[in-house]
Amino acid sequence: MIMYNCFGQNNCENGAYCLQNSANCPQTSICVCPKCFYGTRCKYSSNLFEISLDSILGYYIQLHRSISHQASIVQISVALTTVMIIVGITDSVLPIITFKTKELRKTSCGLYLLSSSIVTLLLMIIFALKFWILIIAQMKNITNELFLYIQCLSIDFLLRIGLNMNQCLNACAAIERAIITIKRANFNQQKNARMAKYIIFILLLIIIVTTIHDPIHRRLLNENDNDLEETRIWRIVIYSINLQKFNLFILMFYFFVPFLINIISALIIIIMTTRKRTIIQKRQHYKNLLCEQCLQHKHLIIAPFPLVLYD
Repeated sequence: MIMYNCFGQNNCENGAYCLQNSANCPQTSICVCPKCFYGTRCKYSSNLFEISLDSILGYYIQLHRSISHQASIVQISVALTTVMIIVGITDSVLPIITFKTKELRKTSCGLYLLSSSIVTLLLMIIFALKFWILIIAQMKNITNELFLYIQCLSIDFLLRIGLNMNQCLNACAAIERAIITIKRANFNQQKNARMAKYIIFILLLIIIVTTIHDPIHRRLLNENDNDLEETRIWRIVIYSINLQKFNLFILMFYFFVPFLINIISALIIIIMTTRKRTIIQKRQHYKNLLCEQCLQHKHLIIAPFPLVLYD
């Protein structure tokens, strides 16, 4: 592809370059968009937009072509997403089977982990719906705006609630483990199990309230390409500058606070267990016992990192 700037017939907007496939009798032309602009004519700005699956993958999906004839990036995305969904569903079903036993559900930690597994299963199902709706909608050029608008408002909102809820539930389980380590025999299991049900409900309400701005600012965007005689409908979210700052704060809060709680909880468990071991094993040096406990509870320190990568 050679840059000719389309010989003064540049239909691209916002300072985009126009490229043609030939200097003489060109058959096709494309616009190379500057930073933060997109679209066939580069007329849409993403300065105040939130990055979504549509903007990442949407333009690679070709209309009226099967998956086998799509671009390699689409085929790879389909393969990886399918594997991820299967692994995610399997990974969430097994803990549900484990924690559905009556004895484990009597503990608050068991309730938090059971709820987390159910949320993870729902997340995988919702994400599968989001991914395949995008693929099919762009391949078949679905233009039913009511259907697209409903899924635009609901699916991404439910995904955000699920991700935040999952992080908070794991943080609650971590806090519970630390409290059990500190209180030991004084820990009231029945009382904490009753409280856990209320905490789960309150967390859900707080997460809904702090993320309700997301569906309110979601829109459908119609993009017409006169050259290809096609119309694509994109699902976008547009924030003002102040709302963008608030959204970033909420994202960082639900990202870092549960992560820090998990790490601090792991350290409390290791330190408290080491102190109690020094009382029993007086001949053992504190540092040796501390190292021993670190090795024994290393999974508690490592576990928060995969959770962050997962989110």
